[in-house]
This record gives sequence, C-alpha cells and structure tokens, in this order.
Amino acid sequence: MKGVIKRSLGVFIIGGLFISGGAFAAQQAASLDELLEMVKSAKINESKAHKNREQAFLNAKSEQKSLLKKAKTEKKSEEVKSERLEKLFAENEIKLEAQNEQLQRRLGSLKELFGHLTSTAGDAVVTMEQSIVSVQFPGRTEKLGELIEKMSSSTRLPSLEEIEGLWFEVNREMIEASKTVRFPAEYIRASGEKVTRDIVRVGSFNLLSDGSYLMYSPATGVLSELPRQPASALTKAAKALQTSTDGFVRTGIDPTGPSGGGLLRALIDTPTLLEKWHQGREIGYIISAVGVVAILLALWRFIVLSGVSRKINAQLRSSEANGNNPLGRVLLVAEENKGLDAESMELKLHEAILKERPKIESGVNLLKIIAMVAPLGGLLGTVTGMIVVFQQITIFGAGDPKMMAGGISQALVTTVLGLVVAIPTVLMHTWVNGYVQRILHIMEEQSVGIVAEQVERS
Repeated sequence: MKGVIKRSLGVFIIGGLFISGGAFAAQQAASLDELLEMVKSAKINESKAHKNREQAFLNAKSEQKSLLKKAKTEKKSEEVKSERLEKLFAENEIKLEAQNEQLQRRLGSLKELFGHLTSTAGDAVVTMEQSIVSVQFPGRTEKLGELIEKMSSSTRLPSLEEIEGLWFEVNREMIEASKTVRFPAEYIRASGEKVTRDIVRVGSFNLLSDGSYLMYSPATGVLSELPRQPASALTKAAKALQTSTDGFVRTGIDPTGPSGGGLLRALIDTPTLLEKWHQGREIGYIISAVGVVAILLALWRFIVLSGVSRKINAQLRSSEANGNNPLGRVLLVAEENKGLDAESMELKLHEAILKERPKIESGVNLLKIIAMVAPLGGLLGTVTGMIVVFQQITIFGAGDPKMMAGGISQALVTTVLGLVVAIPTVLMHTWVNGYVQRILHIMEEQSVGIVAEQVERS
C-alpha cells in the first residue's frame, strides 16, 4: 500500500513539476514532507505569475481601448480636413480656369507671336550650335534656351530684353557669316597636343590655323585639326590667307560649312591613288608586277628592234652583205648558194628567214598573253572581294551602306588594275609587233627578189 501511495505521489509530483515549468527541477527533496512543501511553494509562485499576467493583459486591453478611441478621433478630424481640402481644390480649379481664360483673352494675338518666336528661336539655336561662329562666341544659345522655356510656359512671359536678344543673335549670326576675322583660341593638333594659336574664321565656312584646316565638334565644343589635310595647293592658300593683312586672297572653302562641313570631311576621306592601289591587296600587287614586266619587256624589244631596223636600213643601202643583221645573214646565204636552181634557192632563203624569225619575234607573244591575262586577274580579284563583302553582310547585316560600298569599291580596284595593265599592253604589243612585221616583210621581200633574179639568170 505504501508503495502504491509513493508511486501515485511521485506521479503527482512529476506532473506538478511539468505544470510549474520546472521551477524547482534542479532541486532535490530529502523527504516526502520536504517534497510536498516544494510542490506547495511552486503552486503559490505559479498562481502569482498567473495573476501578474492577467493584470498585464487587462492593462493592455485598457490601453488598446484608449488608442482605438484616439484613432477614431483622428480619423474623424482627417475626414473633416479632407472635405475642406476637396472643397478648396474645387474652388481653386474654378479660379484657375477663370485665370486661364483671362490669360488667353489678354494674350490675344501675342499667342501667335510667341509661337513664331518659339519656332524662330528653336531654328536659331540649332543653327548656332552647328555654326563655327560659336567658337568665337561660346554660350550664346543659353539665353535663347531660357527664352524658349519661358515662351513655352503658361505661367511666365518673356521680357522685351529677351526678345530683343533673339533679334540680336540672329542678326549677329548673319553678319558674322560675311566676315573673315582673326581671334585666339585653343585647339587640338593631329598629334594630340593642345595649343593656343590665332585662328582665322572665313565666315561660317572654315576655320584655319598655321595653314591647316580645323574641325569644330558641336556635340563636345572641341576644336581640333583635321587628321588629314586637303591638297597642298589648298593648305598653301590657307596659309597665305592667314598671313595677309589686306586685299583679296584666293583660298578654298567648304560650302557645306554652315551645315556641318560634310564636303571637306568627304574630300579628306577620299583615298589617294596609292591607297586605292593597296586596296587591291595580293592580286592587285601581282597584276601590277605583271604590268611592270610588260612595260620593261616592251621597252627592251623596242630598243632591240630599233637597232635591228637601223642595221637593216643600212644593209638596204649597202651592196655587200653584212652578218650583223638578219637581212645581211639571209643575203650571205644567197651568196653562198649562187649555183642552186631557183626552187632550191627559195628553200634555202626561206630556211634562213625561219632561223631569224624567233629572235625577231621574241617577247611579242608574251606581251599578248599579258594583255589577255591581266583583265582575268582583275576579274578574279573582284570575285574574291565580293565574296568577302557578302560574308560581312552575312555576319553584320546590310544596315550600313557605307561599309557595303567601301567593300565593293575595294573589290573593283583589281578590275581597274587589270584594265590599266591590259590596255597599255595591247598598245605596246601592237607597236612592237609593227616593228617585227616590218623587218620580216623586208626580209621576205628581199628573198623573193633574189629568187626572181635567179630565175631570170636561168
């Protein structure tokens, strides 16, 4: 029985310990009485904690009621304020509409005038931003921008001084476009060095300094020397203009200067003959080498045939055969075979002429071959260049006509080189071949005459 009581009491004590949250879990009872005292103490402490939590909850509930009441009061106050502001907004809308109507009535024809002024000021700003006159008078478009902003606003009106400022700037741009003036300014050389020099402005067309043409970038406001100057005649004329003090000086100007100077940029971007020749690349180099060979060969054959022709002419005037020329060697054959009949003599002379023909016609067939092959080489270069162009179109697309035109232009350079080589080569072949045919004709004519004399003797 005592064991049952002990077990029940132990279970109750353990349950009490768990309920109390382990308040004395770390303590150990020495006897049952001490254990009961500990349970009683834990229960009392737990009751106090419950009461404290309950009191805190009641206090919080009371505070929440106070906050809720305060929030309702603020809500009601804000609703009243909102109604008052809505009413004020509606009244202001009516007043604003009335003020706008009054403004429109008072503006009257000025509204149309402001429209024209705004358009004129906008065009003037665009023109002045692109104009090289802005290099000498920087920052002149800022006031015009403020004028445009005021005329576009419904709450501000431009002053008479600002409108007169627009009139002044338009007239100054027009007057400065007709002047050639000198002023100091900083610009960037082609080497990247910043220098300050005297600059000559030719109206609104060009800027010159130290005999060089300058370029103005409206986007950055930077003045720089053109990386590549036009022809030397133009740069000399520009230097003469800069050093002159009075009178008239002839010089070259870019007529597209007021609109950005595109013509001068296009001219300096045009490749020279040497650059165009390099665009032909390997095939162009080969065609050029073949052309040089053709010229040297034609000159060599011309010199040789000219000497041969002179010797033959001398032989025609001489009564004795000379072995230093083809005709003399043929005549020597005729003298060596005087006793032959006419038919045998003809064969001997024909054989002698055939021996001389290869030396006389040497190089003529090569000129003919070069004249035929050069255009074919140019066509080969054009086809390979077009293949490269189409590959670029496949990769990058056809959105850049300049790139396509540049590639096609390079591809056609080899065709031009082929024709440039072929046409003179044809002329040189005709020229050299004329000498050859003349010499052969003289030799054949003399051989026929010798045979005729042999027939007469017999």
